[in-house]
Amino acid sequence: MPFLLAVLGLLGAAAIWWYRMKAMNDAAREVADVVGRVQGNIRRKKLRKQAALSPLTAIDDPVVAAATLITAIVSEQGPILPQREAALREVISPIAQSPKKTDEAVVYAKWAASQVDDTTIVIDKLAPFLRERLDPHERDDLLRMLNRVAQGGEQRLRIADQRMLRLRQKLGFEVN
Repeated sequence: MPFLLAVLGLLGAAAIWWYRMKAMNDAAREVADVVGRVQGNIRRKKLRKQAALSPLTAIDDPVVAAATLITAIVSEQGPILPQREAALREVISPIAQSPKKTDEAVVYAKWAASQVDDTTIVIDKLAPFLRERLDPHERDDLLRMLNRVAQGGEQRLRIADQRMLRLRQKLGFEVN
């Protein structure tokens, strides 16, 4: 009888330890899952950010860059409607020097601006590119073009002071 109690005691202890090990294994698996999900979220956020920038990093033409910058700032207030698009085409056509290049610049600008959610990113990426390729007079013309597109269309838009300030800084103008 004492032998039978000892065997039952050992079996009971083994069952308790087996249950505890199983619970520890489940807890470790849950921790590993959480860590994997966090790492996956970090990777996805990084990829989303890179994907958001890719339409902008592909721009190598100042005409397309100017059209994209203007479109992004103006479309922040709402979609680009036909009259506003006509105003954009009107200001881009003299610098594009051909109707085909104007069409390409406007179409790419509308697409790229729709792909990037934050206008600040567009300004931060494209304004330095334009600063390198445009002289001060051309950069001033760019600001006038932006204002003409904002004033054209169905209703006049007021561009946020912070956007204009940031754009002027990134274009290399002295800002007080």
